[in-house]
Amino acid sequence: MTRPITAAKIQTKPSQAVKRKSPRKSRRKVVARKINWWLLALEGLALAIAAVLVTMFMLGYSASWLSGSGFFTSLLPFALGVVILMLATAAVLLGWSRLRGWLGGRLEYLPAALALILACSSGWFVMHDGYIPVFTHFRTLVGGKQEAERVTLAHQVYAAYRRHDNGGLQKMMARAEAFNPAISEAARAFAVDVNLLQGIAATESSFMPRDSHDGGKGLFQITAVPKFITTEAARKLGVAEPQVADARHNAFIAAATFKHYLQQMNGDLFLGLLAYNIGPRNGGLRFIMQQYGTTDFVTMQPYLQTLPRDYPIRVLSYALAFKIWQRDGKMLAYEEGDNAVHIQQMGIPGL
Repeated sequence: MTRPITAAKIQTKPSQAVKRKSPRKSRRKVVARKINWWLLALEGLALAIAAVLVTMFMLGYSASWLSGSGFFTSLLPFALGVVILMLATAAVLLGWSRLRGWLGGRLEYLPAALALILACSSGWFVMHDGYIPVFTHFRTLVGGKQEAERVTLAHQVYAAYRRHDNGGLQKMMARAEAFNPAISEAARAFAVDVNLLQGIAATESSFMPRDSHDGGKGLFQITAVPKFITTEAARKLGVAEPQVADARHNAFIAAATFKHYLQQMNGDLFLGLLAYNIGPRNGGLRFIMQQYGTTDFVTMQPYLQTLPRDYPIRVLSYALAFKIWQRDGKMLAYEEGDNAVHIQQMGIPGL
């Protein structure tokens, strides 16, 4: 006959006891897991930045070195270079996977730290002034016809700036001082580049507000303006009706008009300026472009008379002068020393 086992005789062995995890240790594991994820994300982001910058540099350098249309002298070598770059990238990734295992075995943050150093080094290397022309070639490679047209037009602006008399420009800068606060306020109100508005005012009135024989009035030579534009300018000014004789009101009307035409031309700066100059007469620029079957400023140029054709170039050359004056505190002679390179690196406002 078996005897019942009493509760007093049941003893739990130490090895069978339920081990409870310490809440502190659990929290530590969660924190460590989050840190590892952050380090992994930082490493991946840094490697991606380094890879993108180096790829852009290599493609731009190859496009510069192998520029041309010959199959054996340019096209085939460039294609082979792209294949070699892909193979080199795969080899680097394989080597990195092995290296990060070795680094992580010593300190868990070393792979992320090294990746960050690589990204910063790549950024410093490719953004150095001496390598800016390489990225210009990369933009031409990717932008194709559109970028080639942009570069051509940009050099038309640089050439127009070069032809300006520095003494005359400095006198214009002095006259503009009294109007710059109003122009800056209008530029902020309509989110347009202040140098572009200054360039328009310089082209329209040379900062000598007056009424012209063709009906233009004031600083920006305001003529026929659609009602909805004057209404928008009045709303921004907080008045019932803007007065074109007031330089501040004149600037707001000009900014509203330019913003409208820039949006109408889908952000194309040259077409936006050209539309501003032509205005609503004869159906406006959009109607003229449809009539001649043109799609951009380059194809539109041959159909224009001298004044409207040169208008965007003149505005941008003055806008560039204001940008140079604002940044360097003086006018720079384009052909002296390395001024041409410096000005090109500075860039044309809005372009």
